[in-house]
Amino acid sequence: MAVVSAQELAVDPVAAAQRLLGATLTSGPVALRIVEVEAYGSDRTGPWPDPAAHSWPGPTARNAVMFGPSGRLYVYRSYGIHLCVNVTAGFDGVATAVLVRAGEVVAGIDLARERRPAARTDADLARGPGNVGSALGISLADYGTELFDPFAEVRLELGPPLPRAEISAGPRVGVRLAAEVPWRFWLPDSPAVSAYRRSPRAPSVDQPLGR
Repeated sequence: MAVVSAQELAVDPVAAAQRLLGATLTSGPVALRIVEVEAYGSDRTGPWPDPAAHSWPGPTARNAVMFGPSGRLYVYRSYGIHLCVNVTAGFDGVATAVLVRAGEVVAGIDLARERRPAARTDADLARGPGNVGSALGISLADYGTELFDPFAEVRLELGPPLPRAEISAGPRVGVRLAAEVPWRFWLPDSPAVSAYRRSPRAPSVDQPLGR
C-alpha cells in the first residue's frame, strides 16, 4: 500500500500538486487536511525546468531529497525563521516538489493552538507555509522522512482524487522568477487558504493575479 501511494505522486508537478489537495498530513498528534499547495519543477536539464525551484541549479546538499523518490519530506528554513514543508514528487533522479501552503487542522488542535498562539482563529493555525510547519511541529531533523511509512513520525495519507472543477489555480506566491506560472492550487471553499501576494521583486503586471 505504501509503495502504491508514493507512486501516485511519481507524476509531473501539476498532477502531483493537485493530487495532494485533500490529503491528510500528520506529525505526531497533529494532523491537517491540505487545502493549498504550490508545484515546483526540475533543474535546467529536467523535463519540467523551473527557475523558481530550489532544484534549478542542480543537486545540492539542501535540495538533494528533491532528486530522490516521490513521497519524501523536503524541509527548509525560509528567511532564517520558518520551516517550510514540501512533498517530493516526480521520478527518482528528477527533481520535483510540492510546497504545502495551507491546511485545516483536523486532529491535535489544542497542541496546534499552543504552537501558534498568534493565530486569531483556527483557520489561521496552518494558513501559510511557515505556519504549516509550526502547527505540525516540523523540524529540520524530519528532512527526508518517507511519508508513506506507517511508522514514521510524519505521515501522508492521500484521499480520493478531487475533480478538477473543485480546484482553483493561479500564480505562485512570492517568487521572483517564473512569477506568472499558474502552479498554485487551492480548494476555494476552505477558510484556511492564504491570500495571494506577488513578490515585489517580480516584474510588474497590469492587473492583480491569483485569489
